[in-house]
Amino acid sequence: MPPPSGTYSLGQPVTISDIGAELKKLWQEGEGAMTRASLINLAVYSERPGSLEKNTQLIAKITENHSCRALVIGATPESKEDRIEAWVNAHCHVSREGGKQICSEQISFSLQGPCAKQLPSIVFSHLDSDLPLYLWWQDDFPNDMDPQLWAWVDRLIFDSQTWKDFDKQMRLVETAEQEARQRIVLCDLNWTRLDKVRYALAQFFDHPASHHHFAKMESVTVNFGPGYKSAAILLIGWLAAQLKWKTNQQHMNGSCRFLDSNDRKIDIELREKSGNPIGEVILNSQQTKFCVKPAKCGDLLEVSRSGENETAKPQMMPAQSNDPVDLMTQELLRGGQHRIYLRAVNAVRSLLGNGGSPTRHGD
Repeated sequence: MPPPSGTYSLGQPVTISDIGAELKKLWQEGEGAMTRASLINLAVYSERPGSLEKNTQLIAKITENHSCRALVIGATPESKEDRIEAWVNAHCHVSREGGKQICSEQISFSLQGPCAKQLPSIVFSHLDSDLPLYLWWQDDFPNDMDPQLWAWVDRLIFDSQTWKDFDKQMRLVETAEQEARQRIVLCDLNWTRLDKVRYALAQFFDHPASHHHFAKMESVTVNFGPGYKSAAILLIGWLAAQLKWKTNQQHMNGSCRFLDSNDRKIDIELREKSGNPIGEVILNSQQTKFCVKPAKCGDLLEVSRSGENETAKPQMMPAQSNDPVDLMTQELLRGGQHRIYLRAVNAVRSLLGNGGSPTRHGD
């Protein structure tokens, strides 16, 4: 039987050859009390110490809203040992009707040494029927990724916030997409972090009467939290891609500059400040100022517009959670391609590629 809800055991140790039989036994023991459910295959790969236990906790929370077969993989490729260990488990949650428990399977693998190269075959041989495969890759991508892996992946989830060399990593991701013949959907959690602030900024210009501000934009200021410079640059990339701006000066006294479609200059200032991944964002369009910033309550955004003859009247909108479970839940609810993301990356690729140099430290 699976452990009670709220505990995060890896479950029953099994040999690789007995995984199918042990899963069958798991459901036989719980017959009548629980129902197996699965909409996707979710594979999670990490080489960080303790990742199996940590990711088991994340999967337990994710499966509250997303039934799946989870393949949780912890690898230590540099180990001198050559060993594979496996466990089977289930995460169960009482249905809204309060009857049977709805359960998702988890198969965990520890790959030590050279056997880590068997990742593709391990994943492929334990997928749940023909359900789509979402692969959450939590480390930098290695140079020698096995192309065979991409043949089965439907959505590749990663977090560019952790990348030390964005340009190199992005090229590896794009190579994977090409090897899969454009089949893979690229899902960057660093982009997901921007969802609520992008929505808040976009709503300023929803009404056609506000569209004239696009041609009058003069400057943009973005405050970002320590370690989230790339998220701030992606936000600028979104603006540039949507408004058809092009890079003019990559680096100038801690700032950068773009040109709009009429070759008007837009000055960009990125400032590191303690706080949320994305803090205050200000767009100046001649005499009009558009501002989005975290509200003091912490879980809302304060949105305001002000001008020469217009007093700011702040309104509240939902803020973005930075919790990995919330980010993954948002991503798992999505469908289709992320074409705007790729356009945003290309609009600021030179800035991301050099580590995001246009930065000025604030207080």
